[in-house]
Amino acid sequence: MEVTINGEKRKLPAGINVSELLERLNVNASRVVVERNREVLPRERYGATPLAEGDFLELVEIVGGG
Repeated sequence: MEVTINGEKRKLPAGINVSELLERLNVNASRVVVERNREVLPRERYGATPLAEGDFLELVEIVGGG
């Protein structure tokens, strides 16, 4: 299936969920905010949210510092 991540189209296996996507991208789930189809996805739902053909995702990594 094809989804768009931060403006870039990517092919992914059918049935992959948000947690699996982050793992595949080597992104620490505790340091990222995921917006799926213009809605912020609560972190506790990453594992229970399958991606679908045509989804638009924005991944915003939280960076600490001063």
